Amino acid sequence: MRKAKFLLGLTLSLTFFWMSDMYACTNYMVTKGASADGSTMVTYAADSHIRYGELYWRPAAKWPAGSMVTLYDRGTAKPLGQIPQPPQTYQVIGFMNEYQVAIGESTFDGRKELLDTTGIVDYGSLMFLALQRSKTAREAIKTMAELVETYGYSSTGESFSIGDPNEVWIMELIGKGTDLKTDRKTKKQYNANKGAVWIAIRIPDGYVSAHANQARIINFKREDGVTSISSKNLDKIFNPEVEVVYAHDVVSFARSKGYFSGTDDEFSFSDAYAPLDFSAARFCELRVWSMFKEISDEMGPYFEYAKGEASGPRMPLFIKPSRKLTPQDLMSFKRDYLQGTELDMSKDAGAGPFGLPYRWRPLTWSHNNTQYFHERVTVTQQTGFSFVAQMRNWLPNPVGGIFWFGVDDAGTSVYVPFYCGINKVPRTWAEGNGDMLTYSDDAAFWVFNRVAHFAYLFYNRVMPDIRKTQNELENKFAAYVPGVDAAAVKLWETNPELARAFLTDYSTAMANETVFRWKELSNFLLVKFLDGNVKQEKEGEFLRNPYGYPQSPSFPGYPAEWKQMLINETGQKFMQP
Repeated sequence: MRKAKFLLGLTLSLTFFWMSDMYACTNYMVTKGASADGSTMVTYAADSHIRYGELYWRPAAKWPAGSMVTLYDRGTAKPLGQIPQPPQTYQVIGFMNEYQVAIGESTFDGRKELLDTTGIVDYGSLMFLALQRSKTAREAIKTMAELVETYGYSSTGESFSIGDPNEVWIMELIGKGTDLKTDRKTKKQYNANKGAVWIAIRIPDGYVSAHANQARIINFKREDGVTSISSKNLDKIFNPEVEVVYAHDVVSFARSKGYFSGTDDEFSFSDAYAPLDFSAARFCELRVWSMFKEISDEMGPYFEYAKGEASGPRMPLFIKPSRKLTPQDLMSFKRDYLQGTELDMSKDAGAGPFGLPYRWRPLTWSHNNTQYFHERVTVTQQTGFSFVAQMRNWLPNPVGGIFWFGVDDAGTSVYVPFYCGINKVPRTWAEGNGDMLTYSDDAAFWVFNRVAHFAYLFYNRVMPDIRKTQNELENKFAAYVPGVDAAAVKLWETNPELARAFLTDYSTAMANETVFRWKELSNFLLVKFLDGNVKQEKEGEFLRNPYGYPQSPSFPGYPAEWKQMLINETGQKFMQP
């Protein structure tokens, strides 16, 4: 792709980018052979300025014939329509169900004319419905494909991470637009383009993949009836040999719309349905690159491409990591702000005197009739919640699935382990305890927001204290896992319900302890950094003089680089005579 094409894309995309909240999520996928313990993992960050951080929980249920479920648009809560319930639905906690199926997503928008205004299944409904109806990743893919085919797809382009204890898949999907026709007999209108075009690819064992608001599937294996099948043979998806599944018209529809004119073997889903421009590279692919570089020494040649500044090959859909990954590694990647690169968000003037690696929205801005932008990095202030879903096939499902869940900004949050077999969610993390416009003193989301906003004031001073408590809790949770697993399995062998109660008690205790500790941390930070000073303390205890009076605080002032910048701007204005 020529640099000129990127620059044209920059002009066009930045004009409208600020109006969209689409470039909002970052997902990682880890296969069994790429993880330290043989688990599969899927991550997701729900980045949105209106998304409240709370842990969803839906119990398993049996539904009488004729039961219906109402579908709502995830971005607006607008009712879209109703579809029948199946005879049975499965328990779901967050975005993982009781069979350790987990799903994440990132929106890539794509060609806007492909939005189906008549569809009633949006991307959020696809995720929740698939989780409630599927025991494996393959079944989830089949369910999602059938839902959009039957009821129409109402969202823009979407990449889905879909995993179970044995496999991890990426599925990319976009609607087919609205072409209204009138039925001659009923005189009712219908959409002749109802449905979606899509591709699902199994990530090879031993490999890692990622996506961040840009379609990443380029070429794929054509139908051979064994490893690759089209939707005309969707029932064959359960054959273990199948590793590619796609809508039968994914290529022909692109041809009919004029998106593609080459041979079938040259077809690229991404190029046809979500053409790459500057914003797709710089705001989206750069986040994938930044994660890949942490686990591979071969990502250097892709840096210019990820910055949107040069031609070159697209990054691979998946890579083989140089080391085995843990859930804690993925938590760390969620906190990336391009540190260690020339684009490090904490190093330029926008970071202020305290090295803040955040920029307040809008993402793009203008000055003197020239368009500019801030970097869109992985860690961001507007995250509602994020998770690392860990699935382990050597354990009973209720014990094997751990939903590591954090609310608000991943950089200042804590990932708490919620086992997928728990019976309920603690009030501190549950739906209905506050919302984006309603403050609640014991809601995890608001407690973590208080600490995060304090960090934004004096970032490089405050973060060491936050990271200390963050690491203490997350390391403790990781150390507890083997013992909790063993106890739960022993209970499961004789009394499954008691095992579920044990996991519920454990998850609740850790969740509530985390909120309590974060409240304590909030109080500690307020006292320590009051008025921009730094109180004297040792091991968390503030120091007093022999008479009980506070020792004088220190006054760290400003770094040399900031002082020089001020002098360059003001000259002798503040020079002492």
